[in-house]
Amino acid sequence: MEEYKRIKRELVARGAIIDYYQDTMRIPNGNTAKWDLIDHKGAAAVVAVREDGKILMVRQYRNALERETLEIPAGGLNGREEPTEAAAVRELEEETGYTCDHVELLNSIYTTVAFCNEKIDIYLARELRKGTQHLDEDEFLRVEAYSLEELKQKIFEYKIQDSKTICGILSYAAKYAQAE
Repeated sequence: MEEYKRIKRELVARGAIIDYYQDTMRIPNGNTAKWDLIDHKGAAAVVAVREDGKILMVRQYRNALERETLEIPAGGLNGREEPTEAAAVRELEEETGYTCDHVELLNSIYTTVAFCNEKIDIYLARELRKGTQHLDEDEFLRVEAYSLEELKQKIFEYKIQDSKTICGILSYAAKYAQAE
C-alpha cells in the first residue's frame, strides 16, 4: 500500500481551545488533497459514583447544539503535559464539588477521528467526599445524580448523545455494574 504524506501544514485560525489547520497531503494515488485538522490539547472526564450507587452528572448549555446536555464531568487539559488523571480529579471538584483520592482509567477515546485529534481519557471515581464547586466565571451548570439504569435508559432513548458520556457510562456498566 502506498503511503500518505503531509506536504504542508498551514495554521488557519488559533482558538481558545482548538487550533484549525489545513494540511496538503500526498495521497496513495499520487495526487494531492487538502484536509482539515482541528488540533486539541486533550481532555479528561470522570464517571463519579457516590456511595449510594448514583452517578454524578452535570447539566449545562452547549453552544454547538444550542441546548442543554446531560454529561459526565469533564474538561480540557491545562496543557498537553498535564496528566489526564490530575485533570479528571480537578474537573470533578470544579464542576461537582466532590473530591476523591484515587481515580481509575475506564477508557480512552478520540472524539472525531476524521478531522480532530481530541483525546479524552475517562476515569472512574469512587469514595467521593462532598466539598465545594469551583466553577469558571462563564460556567453555569447543575449537578444531578442518577442510577446507572436511569442513565442507560436515557442513552437508549437518545436523551444523552454526548460521546464521552455514553462511552463512560457504558464502560462503567460493562466493567463494574455486574460485579456490584
